Amino acid sequence: MTSFLDRIRAAAPIASRYGGSKFRKPTDALVADLEAALSPGQVRADGAQRALLSHDASLFDGGVAGPVCFPTTGEEVQAVVTVALRHNRAIVPRGAGTGLAGGAIPFGAPVVISLTRMNRILEVDVENRVAWVEPGVVNLDLTKHLKRIGFHFAPDPSSQQVCTIGGNVATNSGGPHCLAYGVTDAHVLAVEIVLASGEKAMLGSIGPQDEGLDLRGAFIGSEGTLGVATKVAVRLTKNPPAVKTLLLSFASVRAAANTVSAVIAAGIVPAAMEVMDQRITIAVENFVKAGYPVDAAAVLLAEVEGLADGVKIEAEQISAIGTQNGATEVRLAQSEAERELLWKGRKTAFGAVAQIKPDYYLHDTVVPRSALADVLEEIYKIADRHQLIVMNVFHAGDGNLHPLLLFDRRIEGELDRVHAAGAEIVEASLAAGGVLSGEHGIGIEKQDYMDRLFTSDDLDHQNRLRNAFDPSCRTNPGKVLPMAHSCADIQALRSVPAGVWG
Repeated sequence: MTSFLDRIRAAAPIASRYGGSKFRKPTDALVADLEAALSPGQVRADGAQRALLSHDASLFDGGVAGPVCFPTTGEEVQAVVTVALRHNRAIVPRGAGTGLAGGAIPFGAPVVISLTRMNRILEVDVENRVAWVEPGVVNLDLTKHLKRIGFHFAPDPSSQQVCTIGGNVATNSGGPHCLAYGVTDAHVLAVEIVLASGEKAMLGSIGPQDEGLDLRGAFIGSEGTLGVATKVAVRLTKNPPAVKTLLLSFASVRAAANTVSAVIAAGIVPAAMEVMDQRITIAVENFVKAGYPVDAAAVLLAEVEGLADGVKIEAEQISAIGTQNGATEVRLAQSEAERELLWKGRKTAFGAVAQIKPDYYLHDTVVPRSALADVLEEIYKIADRHQLIVMNVFHAGDGNLHPLLLFDRRIEGELDRVHAAGAEIVEASLAAGGVLSGEHGIGIEKQDYMDRLFTSDDLDHQNRLRNAFDPSCRTNPGKVLPMAHSCADIQALRSVPAGVWG
């Protein structure tokens, strides 16, 4: 099986052909037509802008952006897609670029459609508990807007301060509080999209019952391969009347993981259960000063919400279960300020590691809760074998692991060791009965593992679904499906027509 690192290396000749000093302003007919379709300043073909949008937040290089467009309406997205179709060019939609699986990396100098200027909250319907928003709306900005009327948007990824609703839809993002509420799919009622043909389509409905196939569900998590989202109807979640947040300390990561399983087995489904090991806890405490115990081998952040009496009972039950499983300390946040500080520590955990190493690789697999402790122990062994520092912080309630491999890319050979360790983490997770991703998506990172979860027929039928949306395979080519089962094999890595960017 070809590794994703080898795949990126294989793409390097094409990337280098249009990279480096070649990132200069082109003067071809494609750019001229795009500029004619949009307003001044909405098309950028200079080297700086193209270089900036040739990668995302993942570790993968090799992307080459073509002209970059910044539409502000759905009609302008249609205009861009129509021009790209006329020139037989691929398109790659993207939001804030916070993706960690390489899903927004453009191959072969496609037209990049940046949706960050489509950032309006169009309508909030409290009676029906739905809001229409544009794809560039930042996740946390939506929740802040809704807070004043007693609602919020439930999916809350750690990148919540910068990630966009369109990006959340693309990867079916989760977050700490999705244990009880579910991931993005459970909170999107309808999506307006522009197909590769330039036509608009509405998937789903805000009515009581959708008719026909659940094409909305097919689109969410498709990572931009089925079309471009231009408008999203999101479900509003009522703010709970009471919330209690507990911080439990343990002498081992295994004890913390076992507590999580015991809580769920007792019939309690908290709003969130997050575990951090000692290394990341120390980094967070040095960074945020949230009051985390730095002498604990692991901490469990658990939150319950609902009616006051029920919340009080569940908090007491979690405290008792934690003590039975070896908790050395159980602390209840005594104020909203203390609760917010604890969550600030958890949400800024990834930034805190910059104190230790300049770079990190944040992984994303899911394993059964019963296998959490064993897989975590294997992850520590994998990191040791590759002489890497690993820190574990994860959505323990649903088994979504997020090990951070810390490194310095300036050290020769270190990035190769990181990728090798990452591959072994995937193998360990799959061997434990897990799956490839909980919320980051497949992108290019995990394409070559797809045939470990799906049969050849499964993958071929997934490709047929893609073909139904995009027969020409022009929308974010080269992503998700492995090359042997993708209609976009040639499209993804093809050379740009001679003379276009020279």
